[in-house]
Amino acid sequence: MPAFNVLTLNAHMGFNLLNRRFVLPELREAIRSVSADVVFLQEVLGEHAHYASKHLNWPQGPQYEFLADSLWPQFAYGQNAVYPHGHHGNALLSKFPILRHENRDISIDGHEERGLLHCVLALPHGHEEVHTVCVHLGLMESHRQRQLSLLCEVLEQEVPADAPLIVAGDFNDWRRRGHPVLARCGLTEVFLQHGGALAKTFPARWPLLPVDRIYVRNMRGQEPRVLSSRPWSHLSDHAPLLARIEW
Repeated sequence: MPAFNVLTLNAHMGFNLLNRRFVLPELREAIRSVSADVVFLQEVLGEHAHYASKHLNWPQGPQYEFLADSLWPQFAYGQNAVYPHGHHGNALLSKFPILRHENRDISIDGHEERGLLHCVLALPHGHEEVHTVCVHLGLMESHRQRQLSLLCEVLEQEVPADAPLIVAGDFNDWRRRGHPVLARCGLTEVFLQHGGALAKTFPARWPLLPVDRIYVRNMRGQEPRVLSSRPWSHLSDHAPLLARIEW
């Protein structure tokens, strides 16, 4: 059966835990080292003129293109937050063709901008299409509950019930109250399935809170890992999650 590796990471705009150091080049090397076929990214910069003027090693183009480099020929970006110096959002890097993608605004009026990046991938050797949704939810419980309801609506309306599906990203659901909503949408969390507990990913150096997740539907997650040791512990404020996905 076909299988591939999935990584999800809050990139923290290319800065380390306390924003003291620009680490995007190191982050790219770390991502390259784990042989991920599909990478879900949150808080990745599309543009930031102020930072670009301060850091000599700032990439010429968007951060997601710099991270994709030559290993992930396909990428999609969903702009969520816009400000005077630039913008950031979610991104997906893929070794497989991205057939189509759409970014859904799930922001709550007057609060932080959030989005869902829905991509449809074509796997090799004639296998069916795989739907992916890169998620970044809000910090307030009431906002997350509304955003999870919107996520379930998107899945119901745009993803066939029998289609392979991966939903991953930063759910900010440290109280674990959002998980029952996603379970009712037919999603299975791979760490919970294998180890009986959600993965703790925040803060990266001393992971205590389970805020990042990898959910699947009509697929299975194998060998899930939290990447919390060096160099990962010094490359973001979140520890990444890695899992092997198969049918």
